[in-house]
Amino acid sequence: MKAMKLSSVCLSAMLVVLVALAITPAIGEEDIKPRVLVNNARLTIDNFIADPNMAWMRAHMKDTKGILIVPRLIKGAFVWGGSGGRGVLLARDEKTGKWSEPAFYSMGSVSWGLQIGGQTSEVILMVMRQRGLERLYTSSVKLGGDFSVAAGPVGVGVATKGVTADILSYARTKGAFVGVSLEGSVVKVSDKSNSAYYGKPVRPVDILVTQKVSNPKAAELKKALKGAERKGEQELAATGPSRIVYAKTRINIRSGPGTNYSVVRKATKGEKLEYISLEGDWYKLKGAAGKPQEWVHRSVVTLP
Repeated sequence: MKAMKLSSVCLSAMLVVLVALAITPAIGEEDIKPRVLVNNARLTIDNFIADPNMAWMRAHMKDTKGILIVPRLIKGAFVWGGSGGRGVLLARDEKTGKWSEPAFYSMGSVSWGLQIGGQTSEVILMVMRQRGLERLYTSSVKLGGDFSVAAGPVGVGVATKGVTADILSYARTKGAFVGVSLEGSVVKVSDKSNSAYYGKPVRPVDILVTQKVSNPKAAELKKALKGAERKGEQELAATGPSRIVYAKTRINIRSGPGTNYSVVRKATKGEKLEYISLEGDWYKLKGAAGKPQEWVHRSVVTLP
């Protein structure tokens, strides 16, 4: 009996090693090619833009504090399961709305359960709260432990106010939307990839906050993120349940779609603004008859 138990333990240990080996090479391969990872992240964004299930994600991309993109999250399981992948985190400048350069991270987890099989997913984590973004500046954090994580809503009919998690997760497998639990996953800074990409040792704060470094190779990724924002707002403007935006702070309402137009009035923080259409980067507001036409820039308002 003791021999059988020992054999069982040995077999289980071997399976854990095999799972780890199955995951590690894929991670290591991407780790030594950060430029390839950035390009794959852009392709992931393109895939999410084209996915009809990701309408809510696109519509609320502009309300995020940051976004972590993992082009390949590999999950293998046989009694013990594990998942791993490499990704890039970009943060949004609160004043300009522009995206930062990418910082490199790894994601992994080990779980126990009666499960057999494996899958590869592309994953996007939307960082909705400032505290969630700041936690990611540290060397290692645990999803669901250091801050809350939940599966992101789909469709266009869910209000932002009903979303309370620090991070919302989205995943696609074989081109289809799937629900992948990331609770308990550990996200770590990849110092090696950050140094390789920027040519010197840098911390996440140097990349995401003070922006002391840059790499022109990230331009297409940042452009793809702005494209996702634009498409999401256009979709919501055309099909959303209400044509309303809210002022983020005290903002200028202008007489035309540009900063060269005069300021008609000021809107207070949280003021509800009803709009007619979204034209480029400007919302054309619904005004009273006989009053001048009003416009507001998309960067200073938030969706319901």
